[in-house]
Amino acid sequence: MSINTILFDLDGTLIDTAPDLAYALNTLLIENNLKEKPYEQIKPLVAFGGKALIKFGFDCNEEHSDFIDRHQRILSIYVDNINKFSKAFDGIDELIKAIKKRDMFWGVVTNKPENLTHLLFEKLGINPDVVVCGDTLEYNKPHPAPLLYACAQLSILPQNCIFVGDDKNDMVAGKNANIKTVAVNYGYGKVEKNWNYDYLINHPQELLEILNGNS
Repeated sequence: MSINTILFDLDGTLIDTAPDLAYALNTLLIENNLKEKPYEQIKPLVAFGGKALIKFGFDCNEEHSDFIDRHQRILSIYVDNINKFSKAFDGIDELIKAIKKRDMFWGVVTNKPENLTHLLFEKLGINPDVVVCGDTLEYNKPHPAPLLYACAQLSILPQNCIFVGDDKNDMVAGKNANIKTVAVNYGYGKVEKNWNYDYLINHPQELLEILNGNS
């Protein structure tokens, strides 16, 4: 069956957002007279959100008396600097143009909250055909509901879709939604064979080869 829709994870797959999240954490650490954390240690935690960054940066849990205030502050810093360094991964812009040229749909399914996702897209001038966020529905990835919802919004069958992501949860969600999955080696997660992905790519442009084989 031919593919007519490509859905992407956001952080670590479509947009390189880690630098701005690292900036937000390190800015907060400096505000608290603490030493900055190395970018390479922050990068793998980005997919887990602001709370994970606070736990790592301050070596504390959510029961800590300052945890809520720190979490609110890191989100505030991030909002004010959401496009300071963030940009599409190399090759993504060309890939999106190629997808549009083929008259295909493309969209984003992310666990990032709606307010941050839409603000980032507005700042970067990105206009997907469909966007499903972490708080759009009752469930988020790895539950299949967000992917199935995206397909329903576009009136397409899951079998006609490919989902691209850099995390195991992306692959699990795709499998559970009966959608072909593509794991990316350029993202934030270290791809493992037990993710059970259908395809593996090292660069966004390689997705075109997969499309050619499924057209």
